Amino acid sequence: MTGRVAIVVPVHGNAATLRPLAVRLAAALTGREWRLRLVIDASPDDSAAVAAELAAAEPRIAVTGLTVNGGQHAALARGLADEPDADAWACLDADLQDPPEAVPLLLDRLARGDVGAVFAGRRGAYESPARRLSGVLHRRVAAALTGLPPDAGAFLAVDRVVRDAVVDLVLAGRAPSVVLAVARAGRPAVSVPVVRDRRPAGRSAWTARARLRQSARSLLWAARHR
Repeated sequence: MTGRVAIVVPVHGNAATLRPLAVRLAAALTGREWRLRLVIDASPDDSAAVAAELAAAEPRIAVTGLTVNGGQHAALARGLADEPDADAWACLDADLQDPPEAVPLLLDRLARGDVGAVFAGRRGAYESPARRLSGVLHRRVAAALTGLPPDAGAFLAVDRVVRDAVVDLVLAGRAPSVVLAVARAGRPAVSVPVVRDRRPAGRSAWTARARLRQSARSLLWAARHR
C-alpha cells in the first residue's frame, strides 16, 4: 500500500514491551511512510519515560500523554485525532498480543478500496478458555446487532471516513468503543484471520469486572442503535 500510514497504540502498563513493539513495527513497515503514535493512558509504570526515549531517538514516533485514565478506546480515539495527516490508520495493543507483523496485511486489504475498515480476526490460544469463551459470545452478539464481522476487535486498519467517524463518536461520548463507532461509520468492514501471541510480560490492565461492565455497556448501546 502506498501513502502515509499512522499507527496508534494505547499504552497502560506496557513499559516492558514498548521497545520491541517499536522495533518490530519499523521492520514490518519497511518501505512505507509511517508514523507511530503512543498514547500513554495515565500509565502507572515507566511507560511514559520509555515512550519519550523512543520518540527522542526516532522522529517518526510521537507521544500523547493523558493524565486521566480513559480506557483503551478513548485512548485510541485521542491518538487517531492527534494523527490527522495520513492516508490510512491502524490500531493495535502495546502488549505484543497483536503481532506488529500483521499490520501490513490489514493495510494491503484496506488498499483495495472496497471497505473502510479491516479487522484482525482473533485466532489462537492467547488467553484462558473462560475469557476466550466470554469474548467470543460478546463478539457474536455484537455482530448480530451491528453487522460487523464476528471476530472484530480493536486491532484494525481504517480509511479516512471511518477514522473521522471514530474520532467524532468516541471522543464525544456517542459510541462506547472504537469497534462500535466503526459500525456507525457507514462503510463496509471485513476481517482477516490473524493469530494472536501470548503476552510476553505483564498482564492486562482490564479486570474481569471492568471487562464485563464494558461488554454490557457495548451490547446495550448496539441494541439501541440497530
